[in-house]
Amino acid sequence: MFYRIKALSSLGVEIHLHCFTYGRQPADELNRLCASVTYYRRHTGFISALSKKPYIAQSRQCAELIENLRHDDAPILLEGLHCCSVLEALSDRRILVRAHNVEHEYYARLAAAEKNLFRRLYLAEESRRLRNYETVLTHAHAVLAVTKADADHFKAIGCRNVVLMPSSHPNDIIVSQPCHSPCANTAYALYHADLSVAENIDSVHYLVKNLFPQSQINFVVAGRNPSKRMVDMLAPFGNVKLIANPDDETMRRLIREAQVQLLLTGSPTGLKLKLLNSLYAGRHCLVNHNMVAGTELGRLCTVADNADMQRDALTQLMQTPFTESDIQHRRTLLGTLYSNLSNANILLAQI
Repeated sequence: MFYRIKALSSLGVEIHLHCFTYGRQPADELNRLCASVTYYRRHTGFISALSKKPYIAQSRQCAELIENLRHDDAPILLEGLHCCSVLEALSDRRILVRAHNVEHEYYARLAAAEKNLFRRLYLAEESRRLRNYETVLTHAHAVLAVTKADADHFKAIGCRNVVLMPSSHPNDIIVSQPCHSPCANTAYALYHADLSVAENIDSVHYLVKNLFPQSQINFVVAGRNPSKRMVDMLAPFGNVKLIANPDDETMRRLIREAQVQLLLTGSPTGLKLKLLNSLYAGRHCLVNHNMVAGTELGRLCTVADNADMQRDALTQLMQTPFTESDIQHRRTLLGTLYSNLSNANILLAQI
């Protein structure tokens, strides 16, 4: 969302930002990009959880926000199904909704991956409520979908104007570096993620079972808050290095210097921002179809869906030069379809 604001501001759009906060301090940079910034308290807790609405929507229902939005007739962009109480209250306004996912599918997959019983029940109930609530999107002037698959879903539930608009992201230029002679001793394949998230924990388990036993390849696993269980699980592998809680510069270096990015996921929902970050900053990307579902990005990756194919592809990519021609191929596709400015212009066309 920040990079969407930044791109719109660079095009001369006057932005009045309304956002919910629950602990994070106000950001001065937002004041430089926006004509005004207004913060609201999110109503978290047990009372919001009792509503028939999804918790993510009920906890952001705010009379003060609605009143402030009535002060002018500017078009309104809502970020996610989370904020659609505005759509219900201001039906006479030109309102666009940026759909981050098909939310009920996303929560259902989170529930399936969750090991804690209470948390799993909560996620399953939230998925049910989100499925019932998402028809509110049919009242929006436009729904901005992140992938073609998501766009098809919103059309199927009756949204009258669905527009494909890929994710905004931190990257302005491709900074990937060529590697003409990969060295087997120093080259590594990288898996990076929030290691406290159930879906990503499952991905690490998959790698442990299927790819890490390839002792001739070096691996790095990097990300936030790995559990002691994960540390212990990776310890026996002499070819796997775990880097817990790397700072931003370390993560950028790891992505930049890896010979292969391992980008495997069990969920086809949304557009994975770490895939875009890897394509802008890294070398070869080995993905499964879930990672590139509903996008054009499979054209820039090696796609393999089963363990045998992934092992073969990984062995080959670890020895394959990454060239200036590869970088130019990325520059052509990403600059055309996935740049922040092109996304901002798609949004402005709807306004």
